[in-house]
Formats: sequence, C-alpha cells, structure tokens
Amino acid sequence: MKLFTVQEANLLIPRVRLKLEMIKRLYENVARYREPARAAAGASEFGGGMIGGSKYVRSLYDIGKLTTEIGETGIQIKDYTRGLIDFPSMRDDRVVLLCWQLGEPDEIGWWHEIDAGFAGRQPL
Repeated sequence: MKLFTVQEANLLIPRVRLKLEMIKRLYENVARYREPARAAAGASEFGGGMIGGSKYVRSLYDIGKLTTEIGETGIQIKDYTRGLIDFPSMRDDRVVLLCWQLGEPDEIGWWHEIDAGFAGRQPL
C-alpha cells in the first residue's frame, strides 16, 4: 500500500480532480442508458442491441480506464458519483485515510480512521 504525506496528496489533487470530474460525467452518461442497456441485455439471445450502445460501452470503457489510472497511483476511490477519494497516510504510527471530494478546495482538509469512513472525517 502506498502511503502519502499531506503534501504529496495535495500535489496530486489537481490532476486527479480532472479525472474524477470526467468519471462523474461518464457515470451520468451511463445512467441515461441504464434501462435501454437492461432491455438490450434481456434481448441479447435474439440479437438485441440499443440506440446509443456504442456510447454506453465507450463510457464504461473510459470509466474503467480512468479508475485504473487513479488506483495505480495508490489513491482509493470511495464514491464515483461524488468524486470521493482517500489517500492512505501515516498518523501517530498508524495508517489513516486523508479524505477529499469534488467541490472541496484543491488541498486535503480532512482525515479519518480506516474503519470510520466519511462520517468519521476530522479536520487536519
């Protein structure tokens, strides 16, 4: 597990924010096609398809690519639609999570224990 200092996390936020904004837009696109995709999947044995199917599949591919890129850095994506991410970090000789989400300033302001989640966020 990669561990980040607050400074390292802050340096990554501008780049990761752009990717999270793209993921959020792509999820909105996928949501528009959710029902047609279910219908197409149900009709697949009959050669089904759907209008906008290529956009749907491309959006899923792009989401996967972007989430993989973020994950490979060691950042944990917690909520794709909110752009909520955590950076594992050391605090008082234990691993904690530095917490950030879209809409916040481009610097880490919160942390929480690994098992506390977003509800347990505390200011730095």
